Order: sequence, then C-alpha cells, then structure tokens
Amino acid sequence: MNSLTVAGRICARPNLSSPLLTRTTRRCWSSAQPVGAGKPSGTRIGLLALGGFVVGTSYTLGSIYPPTLAELAFPRPAPPSPPIDSPEGNAEVHRVEEELQNLPIVQALRLQKQDYYESRPYLTYPEEKRIHSLTAGTLKGPGRLSAPPLVFGKWDDSESVVVIHVGRSLCGHDGIIHGGILATLLDEALARNAIMKLPSKIAVTANLTINYKAPTKANQFIVIRTWLTEIKGRKVRVQGRIEDIDGQLLVEASSLFVEPKYASFLQTAAGDSIGNAIGAKPLKPRQGHPLPDIDVAITS
Repeated sequence: MNSLTVAGRICARPNLSSPLLTRTTRRCWSSAQPVGAGKPSGTRIGLLALGGFVVGTSYTLGSIYPPTLAELAFPRPAPPSPPIDSPEGNAEVHRVEEELQNLPIVQALRLQKQDYYESRPYLTYPEEKRIHSLTAGTLKGPGRLSAPPLVFGKWDDSESVVVIHVGRSLCGHDGIIHGGILATLLDEALARNAIMKLPSKIAVTANLTINYKAPTKANQFIVIRTWLTEIKGRKVRVQGRIEDIDGQLLVEASSLFVEPKYASFLQTAAGDSIGNAIGAKPLKPRQGHPLPDIDVAITS
C-alpha cells in the first residue's frame, strides 16, 4: 500500500489489484491540527489582558494611595446623627462617655494626681448661657461633640491635656473633621491654659496661628496638648497641638491672649461665668491625701 499526502493528511492508497477489494477505500490519518487549535482565542487574550491591567493598576494605586487615604477620599456612607433627646441619641452619648472614661491615656493621667488635676468644662454652665454657646450648646450632641471634654491640667497651670470625641457630623469633606472646628477646639483649649494664669480669669484671643499637618478623621477621640511659653504683663503666649489617640500629630498652633484693660470691672460677673465654662480647678490635696473622685455623670 502506497501513501499519498492530501491537504496535510496522510492517506493509504489501496492495492487495486487485490481480489479482496470490492470498492475503492481510503484510510486517512490527520497530521495537521484543526484550524485555531493551540492558539488562544481573542476573547481569552482580552480577559488575560484585562486581568493583568486590573492587578497592575490595583498594586500601583495601593502603593501611591494607601488604604487610609482611600478611606478618606471615599468614606463609607453613614446615617444622620440621631436627635439628642431620642433613645438612640441618648445611647450614643453614653457610649462615647463610657469609652472616654476607659481610654488608656485617661487612666494613665488619673494615676498622676499629684501632678495633674481633672476637670470637666460646661457641666456647671448656666443653661441660659449654654444654649447660645457654640461648643457647649450648638455643637453638643450625638454625632457632634457627644460628651464634654475631659481636661487634665498641671497644678501650676503650665500645661494641659484635653481629650474629646469628634463625631461624623462635624465634617467639611465627608469623613474629615472641618478645619474650623479644630481651630475652635484649639482656641478654647489654649485660652483655658492662658486664663488660668491671669488674676481676673478673663482673656481674649489676639492671635491664633494654625498649621494643619494631617487630615483628622471623624468619629474618633483626639488629644489636645497645650503649654505656656510666655507670660508678660497682661499677655500670655500658649502653644498647642492636636494628636490622635495614638499620638500622630494632626494640627499645631501658637497663640497670644490678652487680658482686657477693663477686666477688673468684669471680674465678678464674667469671671465666674468663664470659670464655669472652662472647668473649675479643684483644691490641690495635701501630700498623702488623695483627690476625691470627680462626678462625671453626663446627661443629655
């Protein structure tokens, strides 16, 4: 039997002289693959290219924009803050207060009672004044300033540490606390440090310089640290910074506060009111006598 190659196939030619052959037959074995066999299809190539592009792009973006920045740029949606007099609002206020009382930094400062005293601004502020106060009234409530700040001041009022929670409803860009809110909180913390060093307990902000170092994410506790840098007559200079609970620097500030010339005429009326707003300073215990626990009950 001879062989014949036809269109890429090897065919066996029959022996026509064989008496057993009753009809012409051919047996063929293909030596070529079907058309397209062994080559990826256009769809498959496209899917592979798309997968490689997605993986490469994700890696590149993840390197340039870490997850934290992605979360800041695209925060998760959140429901509106509940009313302060609702069961949900009341529960939120008490949850934040409980977390505040159990923060490690709060527990650590409470162990240093011979160095720091503890105070809570706004708790004794008259209601007729509180309702017109930005931080004590307007911004008070769940999703905003849920709980009054907790202040730890040095007994000589040279330094202070303020811990406060800033909620989701205090944002400029969604998920990031508005810079004006941070400036307000810094102004009050710095002013308290200055006011405590003036005999009239009255001062006004003459200058406040702020440098924002990093975005302040919403719905977290922040720590405001302040310290005196100069006291000269009626002028007091104070510096400060805002950190997150892990110590990352968020904002820096320097300020100048001035005691008004007419402060002596306002000392009785305004002085007592300011003292109630910024948090009274307790009497320092004698050596070996512990400070009494401060009532920190919060009501909405």
